[in-house]
Amino acid sequence: MSATRPLPEGTPPDVVARAAHPPRVPEFDPALGIDVHVERRATPRHRLVAIGDSLLQGFQSGAVFHTDLSVPAIVAYELGVLPTFRYPRFGGPGGLPLNVEVLLRRLEDRYGAHPRPWQIPAALFTARGFMDEVEDYWERGPGAEPPVVGGYNHNLSCYGWDLRDALGKTAAICAAALETPVDNLLDQIVQNNGDRAALHVYPHWAPPQTAMTLFDAATALGDDRDDDADAGIETLVVFLGSNNALRSVTELKVEWSGPDFRDPDAKNAYTVWRPEHFDVEYAEVVGAVRAVSARHVVLCTVPHVTIAPIARGIGDKSGTRYFPYYTRPWVDERRFDAVRDEHITGAQARAVDIAIDHYNETITAAVADARRDGLDWYLLDTAGLLERLASRRYIHDVNARPDWWEPYPLPPELAALQPVPDTRFLTADGDGGRRTGGLFSLDGVHPTTVGYGILARELVRIMAAAGVEFRGPNGAVRADPSVDFERLVRLDTLVRTPPQNIDSTLSVLGWADEALDVFRRILHFGV
Repeated sequence: MSATRPLPEGTPPDVVARAAHPPRVPEFDPALGIDVHVERRATPRHRLVAIGDSLLQGFQSGAVFHTDLSVPAIVAYELGVLPTFRYPRFGGPGGLPLNVEVLLRRLEDRYGAHPRPWQIPAALFTARGFMDEVEDYWERGPGAEPPVVGGYNHNLSCYGWDLRDALGKTAAICAAALETPVDNLLDQIVQNNGDRAALHVYPHWAPPQTAMTLFDAATALGDDRDDDADAGIETLVVFLGSNNALRSVTELKVEWSGPDFRDPDAKNAYTVWRPEHFDVEYAEVVGAVRAVSARHVVLCTVPHVTIAPIARGIGDKSGTRYFPYYTRPWVDERRFDAVRDEHITGAQARAVDIAIDHYNETITAAVADARRDGLDWYLLDTAGLLERLASRRYIHDVNARPDWWEPYPLPPELAALQPVPDTRFLTADGDGGRRTGGLFSLDGVHPTTVGYGILARELVRIMAAAGVEFRGPNGAVRADPSVDFERLVRLDTLVRTPPQNIDSTLSVLGWADEALDVFRRILHFGV
């Protein structure tokens, strides 16, 4: 039924044309069946470098904070190189721009799991006080001055960035964008937070570093090698493109890209890129990646946007991929009003997914072309991975499952948790534990620590198959490298002890969004 759902008026012709074909079948062979012989000389100086957006930077619950638990940092830990793996740090009260977990825990500490109606004004005062504390730290306090980055970071990822940002933004551009901060009582999200965060990533101590893009920095790392080594980087991971479609669900608005999609300012009006526009941008990305001296390259596909629980399906979807409507997860389905409540339709969601299928065909073709040219490139099909974890799309709707689908086998450490983590929005059980969710954090878009661990696990598998050596604490090569999920569960506060004021109705988050406009601001990623 979902395959024949009519597309909305205004859907671009290239999306309509793609709709005549079946939905893309994920590619679970990272090498795409194409053999490549790799010449290995010595061990590259930089074992792992990542270029990406929030999904590689370590964004979680509305903020980039625990970057030591990002996907690249988890992989670096398993490689045995975390002490020398360079990544940006973000301090202050929960990172940038606003940590929803820290906010909810502060409210819970003062008002308990279920605030009384007469406590709401005081809770609002507390929340605004926390937001003011965050704003002061980053705009006028210790976080106002970007750190001196003494060397090129190995994690070159910036939250909120689309393909054009990664190709064109530099430290100089980000620094010029910073405005004189204003302490605004009614607008208490850190101004230009995305540019501030990027200045923690870039080398910006002097020209020409201030004019470098992320790819320029990666190229410099690739060129940093001994004569005996075949490359300066052993494995380069590139995960870009999600923000060329993600805003369709974070803003619940579908605005297709226009002819000025490459303009740094004009593109901000668009929430999803037409496939032909994505192809133009991604061709430049591929050219930039090919210029980097890396022994192995892993390209990641773009996840389908309605898997993330920030857009909650409303209505009956039995036997289909899509719900009739997608709205905020705290909207009561029984009271949902298509006129009053912001939403996108199932037809719009299908159109966006069709575009993403095209994006992923483009990314897959880039890997295939590179391998045919003798380059050791691989595909991590994150779109297919998340489809296999999708609770409401497939796990709870047997009749909607396509022929290729089978459930993703969770690591034993996660499968043993009660309840087993899933892709629904995280809620608490009132007794200190979880009721639902566990794979997505409190912004409904970005994974929890264990969720990031699953992505890291798949990267480790690809790298190990490519011949990358993973070493233990004693320096010995690990015969069967994996991710230490016991460590990640221990460090994942949302999975172990979520704030208990997130009940099954998610009313506290609905209140925060209505009273403080929290989610629209933090999920707009500083644009």
